[in-house]
Amino acid sequence: MPANLGDRLRDVRKRRGMTRQGLARESGVSVSLIRKLEQGERYDARLETVRRLAATLRVPTSRLVADAAEEGAGAAVLDAWAPVREALTAPVGDAAELDEPPTVQGVRAALGAAVPLFSGGRFAELRAVLPALLRDADVLAGLDPEGRALRVRLLQLTGWLLTQTRQFEAAEWSLGAALEGSADRLQGASTVNTMCWLLLRQGRLGEARALAVRWADETEPRLSRATPDELSAWGWLLLRLSAAAVRDNRSGEAEDALRLSHAAAVALGGEFAPDGDFLRAFGPVTVALKRAENAMVMDRPDVVLELAARIPAGGMRPTSDNRNRHLLDVANAYTMTRQYGPAVETLAAVRGAAPQWLPNQRYARDILGRIVAGRRTLTESMRSLADTVGLPV
Repeated sequence: MPANLGDRLRDVRKRRGMTRQGLARESGVSVSLIRKLEQGERYDARLETVRRLAATLRVPTSRLVADAAEEGAGAAVLDAWAPVREALTAPVGDAAELDEPPTVQGVRAALGAAVPLFSGGRFAELRAVLPALLRDADVLAGLDPEGRALRVRLLQLTGWLLTQTRQFEAAEWSLGAALEGSADRLQGASTVNTMCWLLLRQGRLGEARALAVRWADETEPRLSRATPDELSAWGWLLLRLSAAAVRDNRSGEAEDALRLSHAAAVALGGEFAPDGDFLRAFGPVTVALKRAENAMVMDRPDVVLELAARIPAGGMRPTSDNRNRHLLDVANAYTMTRQYGPAVETLAAVRGAAPQWLPNQRYARDILGRIVAGRRTLTESMRSLADTVGLPV
C-alpha cells in the first residue's frame, strides 16, 4: 500500500474511474485540496475530510488515512502545561526526605476537590494544583494500596485532560501508567475508554476499533445479572467501537455497537455514574448523544437536529465531554443547514458554560470558519466567538 495519504487517494480514485473534479463534486471536498494531497503539496487532512473522500470512493477511511489526526497542542498550550507534564514523568521522590510527607487522607481530599475542576473544564486552576498532586500521589503509590488506587484515578483524569487539550504524547503516557496500575478489569476498562478516545483523536481508527472490540468482548456481562458498574463499562466500550466504526465508513458495525450499547443503557434504567465518576456516567441519554454524533460524522445535520430536539436537556450532564461536545454537533448542524443565527447562539451558550474548554476545540474553530465564510457581514457575537476560538484573521 502506498505510504502516504496522497498516493493512496490517487490510486483508489483511479481504480474507481473518477476524476478529481468528479470526486470533489460528490464528496464536497475542494478540487484544490484533492490536487494538493495527490501532488504532495499537503501531506495531511482532517479526519472528517478523509472520511468524506473515503465514503465517496466506497472504501474504509483506514484505506486512505495516513496522518488524519487532530493537530496537537500549540506552543502556548505546551508551555502553559509544561509543569504538569514534568510532574507526570518525574522520578518518584523518597517520602522520608520530605519535610511534610503526603498522607492518604490529604491526597484523597485534594483529589476530591480537583474533580469538579476536571468536569467543569477549569484548566487554569488545574494547571496550578496538578503538579504537586501528581508528585504526592506518586509517593503514596509506593507505600499504600489505597495510595496506588488514588494514583490510578488521578492518572485517568490527567490522561483525559491531556487528551482534551491535545497533548497526545503525554496523554498516552498517563493512560498507559493508569492501565498498568489498575487493580481490576473494570478499573482497566475505564482507562481503556479514554485510550480509545485518544486514538480516535489521533486518527488511529484501526487501533481504536481493535482495542474497543477486545475490551468489550472481555467485559461483556450477562445483562440479567450485570451490576451497574459492569453495564456502564461495557456500554462505553461499545460507544467507542461505534465511534471508530462510523469514522471508518463501517456504518453497519457502528449501528450494531450502538444498538448493544442502548441495550446496556436500558438495563440500567437511567443515567448512572459509578462512584460519582463523571467520566463513566452512562445511560440512555449518553447513548442518544453519541447517536447524534454518529449522524454528524455521516453528514446528516437533519438527523442531528431531529435527535437533539428529543434529548431532554435536564438529562445531559453539564460537563464538557457530554453536553458541550453535543452542542458543538448541534451548532455544526445549524451551520450546515445555513441557520447561522441558532448556530452562533449555541456556540455562545457553550462559551458561557465552558469558557476555558471552548478555545481548545478545533471543532469549534472549524464551525466558526464555515460561519464566517458563509456570511457577507459578521455580527459582533460572531467576531467575538471567532476571537475566542482563535480563528485566523
